[in-house]
Amino acid sequence: MATELEFSIAALTGPARRHIRVFQVHQFLDRFAMGLTVAVVALALTDRGMDLFQISLLFGFYSITTMAMELPFGGLADNIGRKPVFLAAVIASVISLALFLSTSDFYVLALSFSFIGFGRALRSGTLDAWFIETFKAAAPNVDVQPALAKAQWANAMGLAVGAVLGGLLPDLLGSAAERLGFSVYDVSYAASLAVMVGVFVYTLFFIVEKPRPLTPQALKQGFGTVPLVIKEAGLLALRHPALSALLAALAFFIMATNPVEVIWPTHAKPMLEEGYANTVIGALTAAYFFSIAFGASLSPCISRIFRRRHAITLAAAFACMAGVQIALALQGSIVGFATVFILYSVVLGVAETPASSILHRYVEDRQRSTILSLRSLIQQLGAALGLILAGAIAEVYSTPTAWMVGAVFLVVAVILVGILAKRLAPQIE
Repeated sequence: MATELEFSIAALTGPARRHIRVFQVHQFLDRFAMGLTVAVVALALTDRGMDLFQISLLFGFYSITTMAMELPFGGLADNIGRKPVFLAAVIASVISLALFLSTSDFYVLALSFSFIGFGRALRSGTLDAWFIETFKAAAPNVDVQPALAKAQWANAMGLAVGAVLGGLLPDLLGSAAERLGFSVYDVSYAASLAVMVGVFVYTLFFIVEKPRPLTPQALKQGFGTVPLVIKEAGLLALRHPALSALLAALAFFIMATNPVEVIWPTHAKPMLEEGYANTVIGALTAAYFFSIAFGASLSPCISRIFRRRHAITLAAAFACMAGVQIALALQGSIVGFATVFILYSVVLGVAETPASSILHRYVEDRQRSTILSLRSLIQQLGAALGLILAGAIAEVYSTPTAWMVGAVFLVVAVILVGILAKRLAPQIE
């Protein structure tokens, strides 16, 4: 394998720099639309009469739908193109938002969450693969991890800005929404729907991909080759024990962290005065994503401290997260909770790009979307199991107890990444 050059934005060609900017804007807009609802989703479901176990079940529907469709659509994107599959994902997101706005019924909400999962499966491994392949073509043999960190920064910033507005809108416009017969949280969902339409337009005009045939015959052929692509992706993971260890570690990582991300607003809100609770939850959600963005920006520097040994960086991040998650569970005041939560978020941001950098080193372009979907599939399985377990523990015992149990999964992830670090040869680590 060719030695990678250290990343330098000034040394990149004009097309490579423009490619990064286009993708950063895209990631910001797409995650901004999601951020508008992520700050209030648990509160909106509680407002619709759902308890913690029902909320966990709804997220379980999302995860199960995603798992069922991840690999087929990742394989399809590798065959018919990443852009058309992503556009279909945006349409699925619009349908899910429209369904959510239309109901308070558990079963219709389950359908809405299934469409979210459908959209997630369509998204997974599409434009991320397009970004990596186009970057590698424009900047051959350049370390891709800093470029991924820039995309992750834009991703987190979009979520953060969306979360600020998503938390603020119910307090500003909620009373007007209630007079019209809607929930106070519906204003955030309506805003997300509008931005998602904008994402569709931006993707249509600014994401440039060499067109591939989209005739019925091409679609049939694309779906027909999916089983072979999935088989090859599975064999690739089995042939590389280090890759298998990475995917297993990421599953345990998400089992621990996803329940924190989903349940924390219901845990923090009782610490706040009712009149401004939604705004504070939105601000804290924004701080969460700003901190992830900050962590992502620190990731290349931390990687250099560990001499760009990405597995060692990842193990250190997971170990820190285990300790910080236990500390978070022990907080009883909003000031202490917010402080530890922000630190937790920074470490989350640091952990993202080392894992992606290791993964992309193993994968050829023709399988990149499928492998990214395989990663997402395994993480969704971990998320579903973690959420159901955490929801049950939180109902019987408490949310902090559920989070402390989750920290054990992070310890398992550290052990697996330690095994990964030993397996990786120096030239690819």
